[in-house]
Amino acid sequence: LGVTTVRNSVFMLCKAIENTMMGQYLPRPTEESWREVAQGFWKKWNFPNCLGALDGKHIVIEKPPHSGSMYFNYKRTFSTVLLALVDADYRFRVINVGDYGRSSDGGIYAGSALGIGMERGTLHVPPNAPLPGAADANPMPHVIVADAAFPLKPYLMRPFPGSLLDHDKRIYRLQILYNYRLSRARMVVENAFGILASRWRIMYRRINLLPENVDSVVIAACVLHNFLLCPRDNQRLLEEFQQQGGRLRPVGNMAGQRTSAEARAVREAFSAFFNSPEGSVFWQERMI
Repeated sequence: LGVTTVRNSVFMLCKAIENTMMGQYLPRPTEESWREVAQGFWKKWNFPNCLGALDGKHIVIEKPPHSGSMYFNYKRTFSTVLLALVDADYRFRVINVGDYGRSSDGGIYAGSALGIGMERGTLHVPPNAPLPGAADANPMPHVIVADAAFPLKPYLMRPFPGSLLDHDKRIYRLQILYNYRLSRARMVVENAFGILASRWRIMYRRINLLPENVDSVVIAACVLHNFLLCPRDNQRLLEEFQQQGGRLRPVGNMAGQRTSAEARAVREAFSAFFNSPEGSVFWQERMI
């Protein structure tokens, strides 16, 4: 077969996967599916009322013709961005594919269907609910966990920046414990990206395709990732990724971002919960 024939066959296959499998393996979230995700995060990662871990991954590509610097990113390569919301079992729940590499993760999120839907309250997110073991406390919103590249919102939790950590010993401990628990929950999206690249090794090299064709390949890879991922395979795949040198990216510091009082209050409430008898899980946390 000729190169053109093989290339077209691959594109047709990717489109067929997207058209026939996406509805089953990457469906639009419902209130029931959000509750399932939240239960998984509390059970496996000890973060309650969590709708998923959010992050962006740069898919490195050859510079598209006549594209200027639109795809040129901070790593000094050309890329498109895969923005993904991942559940406690490393499954992709929401993806946004194809934004320019020069765009920030926070900017991509703000303009995505996920970001707009969360802001407008149109994504069937479950209503506020008490945190586990705290039935008499004020109900807390369901939230997404992310790193410092994203803004702090009442429904989007990010770490306390280092420059804002309080000098009061008790409050400092609360904030450090919150950052630990949030980073632990957020780790699943980093690991999901690692598993995705380990399975579809085209992600490890520069892809020489037009951006629209790259999008088709990435969407098909995400759908097949969910199709192949079974609970019994999670630990094996994670161990393989870590043996290959997979590491978490360090949490950045964007202390200059403006946040609402409501968002700060939600973050502080989670911080206090993690230091309470109901929210404390590991004896090691007593040493923080």
